[in-house]
Amino acid sequence: MVKKVAIVGAGPCGVLLAHYLLQREDKYQVDIFDFRSDPRIIAFAKTRTFPITLSERGMSALRQISGLEAAVKAISLVVKGGVFHESNGKVRVINRKYPLWSLDRTNLVITLLTELTRKFAENRVNIYFNYQCTKVDFVNQQITFKTPDSATEVDFNYDLLIGADGSRSVVRESFFNTDNFECEQQYTPNDYKSIFLPTPNPQLGWQKGKVHSWRQDDGTTILLVYQLDASMSGVVLFPHDKNSITELTTQAAVRDYFQHNFPEIGQIMPDAEAEEFAKRTAARVLTIRCDRYHQNDSVLLMGDAAHAVSPSLGQGCNAALEDVLIFQQILDEYHDNLALALAQFTIRRQADAHALVELSNYGVPTSRKLFLELLLRNSLSKFLHPIWPRFFLPSLFELTAENKLSYSAIFDLYQDWIAKVKRVIGNG
Repeated sequence: MVKKVAIVGAGPCGVLLAHYLLQREDKYQVDIFDFRSDPRIIAFAKTRTFPITLSERGMSALRQISGLEAAVKAISLVVKGGVFHESNGKVRVINRKYPLWSLDRTNLVITLLTELTRKFAENRVNIYFNYQCTKVDFVNQQITFKTPDSATEVDFNYDLLIGADGSRSVVRESFFNTDNFECEQQYTPNDYKSIFLPTPNPQLGWQKGKVHSWRQDDGTTILLVYQLDASMSGVVLFPHDKNSITELTTQAAVRDYFQHNFPEIGQIMPDAEAEEFAKRTAARVLTIRCDRYHQNDSVLLMGDAAHAVSPSLGQGCNAALEDVLIFQQILDEYHDNLALALAQFTIRRQADAHALVELSNYGVPTSRKLFLELLLRNSLSKFLHPIWPRFFLPSLFELTAENKLSYSAIFDLYQDWIAKVKRVIGNG
């Protein structure tokens, strides 16, 4: 019997899961719902689009579906390290053992959607945009949506409901109506704004294929990567409290701030981007830590809905895609017995998800002194790790990017470092 699956959230996690389920010998029929417009038709606002980097964790999940890895790489740039720009004009170059793939999140979603609709007919998959989830009835296995005209609501029944609807998941909120569900939701100390810049002057000597970063003593950090058209885009991370960014409400104020604090960026920022930057609303990052991801044999949380994290390690999207691969492996192992598979997903994924929250929150400290210490440790680790393995650990950036160790195993290695960062924060 074909099971009817409702996936709430048409982001990378939800759409990739549809690919996986629809390849399982006609066992599933899939409906995908998203409250936003179809990105293939209506461009997202720039506040909702930003660059992401896919590591081997994410790429290995894409690789299991024929054609996806090649399609994603075709819209990505290879990133083989980072460049940390110091205030005195000097740079620290960090080379990666394994490459990352940099692309815009919206373009990733468009590619996954395009491949999905190309491969599967409407009798297997339907995608509903501008459908806002308003109610979930776990008992009757029914989900309610407000339709695009906002005047009516429609109900859909499901055999399996997937909440892949992000850190502010409506599906996850419905778990609070069940017994013994606990979920910790916390904002990270930093907010962010997207930033978009034209092609830098070659005289600046900025290397392509690197993540470029700048950091102020107050923790304000800029991360930029090249795009396919040679422009640059990224994010400005800044403390939620006691920051100057939210006070920049005019084009002149924006230009003055960047020219004074980040002169390399200030000299290439056009007036139009300064104007838009002033208008953009600062976004807050919500981290999620739940005690379970399933409800009975019919509901499952995945991706940011289950374990949203700080962007400091660039693992949010990678972890979400890895969720899909792990769920696929569990379905194989339990022959699509959902009662067993959903419970196993919680058992196998929870420790890793909680570890990733800790690693993302504290692995890359906001303290300039500790951050430089982390960079130094990582650069020396290739030489000194064999001699002093406990003090000089393998690079945190490399370990999380690879899929050789689980997040919980990486946390076990880095727990002393995490504890040190927490002590410094506590004393600060």
